[in-house]
Amino acid sequence: MNKRTQIDTMLRYLGTGLVILLLITRIGSASAGKLRFIAIGTGGPVGVYYTAGNAICNLLLKSTEENPDAGQKGGIHCSAPPTGGSKYNISQIAKGVMDFGITQSDWQYHAYNGSTLPKIEPFKALRTVFSIYPEPFLVVVSKTSNIERFVDLKNKRVNIGNVGSGQRETMKTLMDAYDIAVEDFEAATEWTLTEVSQALCDDRIDAYVALIGVPSDNVAAAVENCGARIISLDTEVEKKLVTENAYYSFTTIPKGTYPSMTRDVVTFNAMATLVTRASVEEEIVYELVRVVMSNLDNLRRVHPVFADLDPRKMIEGNFSAPLHPGAIRYYKEMGWM
Repeated sequence: MNKRTQIDTMLRYLGTGLVILLLITRIGSASAGKLRFIAIGTGGPVGVYYTAGNAICNLLLKSTEENPDAGQKGGIHCSAPPTGGSKYNISQIAKGVMDFGITQSDWQYHAYNGSTLPKIEPFKALRTVFSIYPEPFLVVVSKTSNIERFVDLKNKRVNIGNVGSGQRETMKTLMDAYDIAVEDFEAATEWTLTEVSQALCDDRIDAYVALIGVPSDNVAAAVENCGARIISLDTEVEKKLVTENAYYSFTTIPKGTYPSMTRDVVTFNAMATLVTRASVEEEIVYELVRVVMSNLDNLRRVHPVFADLDPRKMIEGNFSAPLHPGAIRYYKEMGWM
């Protein structure tokens, strides 16, 4: 079993175990009627999704401890285990295994509309809670490579993202736009973000893709430890992609974002979004939104990608799935809708 398989297996077992424990605890607490237990799907343990999910859980725990008789009959306890990412999270929400999950805006669109290939059944019960932060699509290349454009990835060793991750789906979208197939690479690896920075520095790959909040510890490790570069994605191909898909937009990552980054990088981004399903109780969604929106200052201190959180921007945008009624109720109470 290789390292990637071991890590993926560990994540699946850990996530499944936590969810099972969560469900058992739900059964035990139901008769007491004092606590609600939820599961939030995140991403790999070094990613921002994992940080965001656990930050939300910590806010809920703190609220419960400080107000044991308020909110949801004593509050909400939650688990935010590491998972495979966007696609996996939505599948678990659809199955009822998880109540919430963080996903990319493009994958939210595809899941709600059933627009991926191969075709999937539209998940019309998918509901939006709020957006969190922009996620630029990055192509990180080795210092010694001659890669300057996306087409230069041909005949190179490229990590295209682990199965089930949103970045893998976005990579496939961009490859289709460029008419590039997996066979056009010298090698196409499927490691998680946990592994790719070191793999790049060890010269096991020439490039990897990441759809991740900026700044990212993962990208910083490659840029600062072995001189990796981020290339711009602003050709007519990307412009057409953004024009035709409202869930994408262009963004500029300014030079100096990472200390050795000497030039601006232009690329496109999706939005990291917290989603749920229609059958999740309105009171639970309302309470989660209330706690998060009431503690944005605390959340902003958790990670640099949260620094610019603005509640009005968090409830705007081209959400493919409708807002959950519990979220709408709180936003209307605050006069934001």
